[in-house]
Amino acid sequence: MSQEASIHSWPGSYYINSEKRWASGILCLTRTTLRFNSEQNQENLISLRLSRIMEIKMESSSFIFSALTVLEQGNIKHWFGSLKPCRTAVYHVLEHFWRERLLSPTEPRGAEAPLSKGQELISLISGAQRRLEDTGKVLNHQGEQFDNMIQGLDKIESDLGVADKLLSELECPSWWPFGKLPWKSQQEAKSEAAAKATCAKGSAKGQKVITSIPAIVSHVGSSGNLKPGSLMVLVSSLEVRDSNGQLLHCFEKEEVDDVCVHSPYEISVRQRFIGKPDICFRILSARMIEALSVLEIQYKKKVEITRDYAAFQATLATTPGSPEGGGNIWSAGHGQDTEVPVEVPAGELTQLQLQVLQPTVTEAEAQELKQMLQQLKNLALEAETELERQDEVLDELSCSADRSTMNINRHTRRMRKLL
Repeated sequence: MSQEASIHSWPGSYYINSEKRWASGILCLTRTTLRFNSEQNQENLISLRLSRIMEIKMESSSFIFSALTVLEQGNIKHWFGSLKPCRTAVYHVLEHFWRERLLSPTEPRGAEAPLSKGQELISLISGAQRRLEDTGKVLNHQGEQFDNMIQGLDKIESDLGVADKLLSELECPSWWPFGKLPWKSQQEAKSEAAAKATCAKGSAKGQKVITSIPAIVSHVGSSGNLKPGSLMVLVSSLEVRDSNGQLLHCFEKEEVDDVCVHSPYEISVRQRFIGKPDICFRILSARMIEALSVLEIQYKKKVEITRDYAAFQATLATTPGSPEGGGNIWSAGHGQDTEVPVEVPAGELTQLQLQVLQPTVTEAEAQELKQMLQQLKNLALEAETELERQDEVLDELSCSADRSTMNINRHTRRMRKLL
């Protein structure tokens, strides 16, 4: 059987507890396991399934030796040291893939009482219905808050209109025989230019986020700076952010020169310059497949498939239980935990056929499912209508707030000139 493809690997050492010594080798992370191979004879010293890991920590040994520890089920602790480029970078990558593995919806469940197909469907739909009802309540409350904000902004605009009239009286009193004061026309021209700039800035901020995935990001050219963050794919740009949501770099769509796909989990985005170093970020994520489907459409002429990706796909094709053609890799990884069907003896075929012919969903369950699906449809349509209304309200709020801010600043300048 071919060995599973490695997502990332680091040189380091592993503490063999039975022999009380450290062994140098390579720590490898795959889709489902974490393994350590000895450097001398390429022996596999340890192989841990990610689903069995309980905790990953950065610790120090009794000799004040910085190490990375992995706690396995059964309270078994494994020590890894001398990791390159640095312990922190390895920790961020391992923790990211381990947490994404735990959060995967296809993680196999424990032993539970078997339910019929109808009962499972009813349970799933009832849970979805409760979530939709809670979402509807939150949306209604949010809509009420938006309505109150619009009323407040309307009152502010009304007060600003009164202030504008009063300031106009002060700037151009009735006893002034030459109409407008000379500085007023210049002030109005400046305010109109500021309004246009504000509208342009607001339209730039309103870009729609297509997808956002957690990732481990690194700026190419700095060694050992792997750190948690996120990748946001917008309509006209790519944004790389850190774990606090701070923008590290924004790649405008026309500024991206190439998107190199190294594996189904790792890409690099590059912006080239003349006369100064290129800007390149390497992004590693367990959910990269979500972003790749969008990037292939948006940057199809700039996406480059590397040799590493081809080798990775070739290894996946020869690994049992791997997806074909780069499908859902996580679900394929979980598929390896399923048991192989046992052949049924010829004498039991009749009983098996009878069990298959029995209906899995009764008529009563089917009617209940139909009613619940109709309720779900109604709830979803109401939520969609409310969301569309709130989108319009948000646009109105944004424009009203910008307009009020511009008017307040203009009135402030006018009052300062009068003082």
